[in-house]
Amino acid sequence: MQLSARPRPAGLYWSTGFFVAAGLLEIVLPMTTDPGSLTLVRLWEATGKAILDFLVAFGLWKRVALVRSVAMVYCLGAILAYAAAIAVAWSGAPFRYPRALVIASLFEVPSCALLYPWLRSAEAGSVFTRPLVGP
Repeated sequence: MQLSARPRPAGLYWSTGFFVAAGLLEIVLPMTTDPGSLTLVRLWEATGKAILDFLVAFGLWKRVALVRSVAMVYCLGAILAYAAAIAVAWSGAPFRYPRALVIASLFEVPSCALLYPWLRSAEAGSVFTRPLVGP
């Protein structure tokens, strides 16, 4: 059975949609949360981060096996990093967090916690079968 003939499972739509939304947030949040300090450097940095998210989304949509591993590592890293930041903030540490970081953590932690089990599942293993290079 050809790869393109197989229907796309719902988990593929959700995981691709998550990375597209994360990329859009990377661009939109710096412009909307603190527009007074928006510089070309911040916009360039946000665009670079968004491009990485869009590349992961594209690789997931194309069912590239290596990108599935990248998405799993991303989700684990996001959960751990944002959970640590939230724990430090709730402990009352005298740190100031940008509003963009707080909003991104409220989006990424629950989303990654829901996506990670599917990305590890046997169903996802059967979906992501394309090599990075080749047919």
